[in-house]
Amino acid sequence: MTSDPATILGTPKPAWAAADVAMLYDMARRFMTDEIAPHYETYEKNEIVDRSAWEKAGAAGLLCASMPEEYGGSGGTYAHESAIIEAIGHVGVDGFGIVLHNAIVAPYILHYGSEEQKRNWLPRLATGELIGAIAMTEPGAGSDLQGVKTRAEKDGNQYRINGSKTFITNGQHANLIIVVTKTDPAQGAKGVSLIVVETDGAQGFERGRNLDKIGLKANDTSELFFNDLRVPTANLLGTEEGQGFVQLMQQLPQERLLIAGQAIAMIERALAVTIDYVKERQAFGRPILDFQNTQFKLAEMKTEATIGRVFYNDCVARHISGGLDTVTASMAKSWLSDLQCKIVDECLQLFGGYGYMNEYPIARMYRDARVQRIYGGTNEIMKLLIARSL
Repeated sequence: MTSDPATILGTPKPAWAAADVAMLYDMARRFMTDEIAPHYETYEKNEIVDRSAWEKAGAAGLLCASMPEEYGGSGGTYAHESAIIEAIGHVGVDGFGIVLHNAIVAPYILHYGSEEQKRNWLPRLATGELIGAIAMTEPGAGSDLQGVKTRAEKDGNQYRINGSKTFITNGQHANLIIVVTKTDPAQGAKGVSLIVVETDGAQGFERGRNLDKIGLKANDTSELFFNDLRVPTANLLGTEEGQGFVQLMQQLPQERLLIAGQAIAMIERALAVTIDYVKERQAFGRPILDFQNTQFKLAEMKTEATIGRVFYNDCVARHISGGLDTVTASMAKSWLSDLQCKIVDECLQLFGGYGYMNEYPIARMYRDARVQRIYGGTNEIMKLLIARSL
């Protein structure tokens, strides 16, 4: 097993990382090291993680860790999801899309689904029979969720859905998709609803191409098309139409915290592999670490990483207790993803020319980090949200 970045850096242990959370982290890190990492180059080349990996993760208890046991989950909290997020980042298999499945898709069903919906969908998400996605972004509507054009029209006891989505994470594998759609276009934000689509055998549903991205190659990201797709009206999330925008706003802080967790995990891994490298690599007859510039750069980065870790730990503690507000979550997402890109870039510089070679993990981190400042709401949108609190 690879060295644990958290151990190498001596990062602060949060109060919420109780014994069971620490055990889950260790188990998840072993699973990612033994079951995912050996095949990861193949997943990157194929631009998709094999479905069997999802099923193995389900069997290992790594899907829906924070869902109640009565619905097939492990009965944990967001602390347990954070442990899985960090294990993925520390091992370096960032394109394994279970994070969105676990901590974004499943919570929508738990919080807004009917009892029948929860019992129908959550246990199958926990085993990997169903792979989850959420379809928000459209070719003409990204951060502006009020601008979605996808339309769901009621037709008896069914909805007819028409529209298209793009940049959908898990888009090639997903067979349970939460679709952000307009049920009443005249009402603006109040006309947005969330409708769950099971895609297996669904007529009128089509997957587009698996998009060719700069990074996160192993994570399938797709276009989706809905052409008179019929789904039961019982698949609406919530008690009535028009609740979708409020539901999205209530859940976005967790999505942004998730991105912050991915950021700090990669920051710690980047520093760990760089410290190992500069101790071994020689220049002018001595290790690169012996040069004052290297020491100062790493000292600055370790300081910033420690500040980021303390901030993230505090955000998780606040979230578990129900006190993480939108502004703080936006700060965590924007600041930590900016810091992630900065630190990965500076670490790559310390590798010299080798850092530009794909065989070195820092090169992949450089590619994979960039999107963190875009998805989940761009960092510019985060700053607008923060500014409203001034």
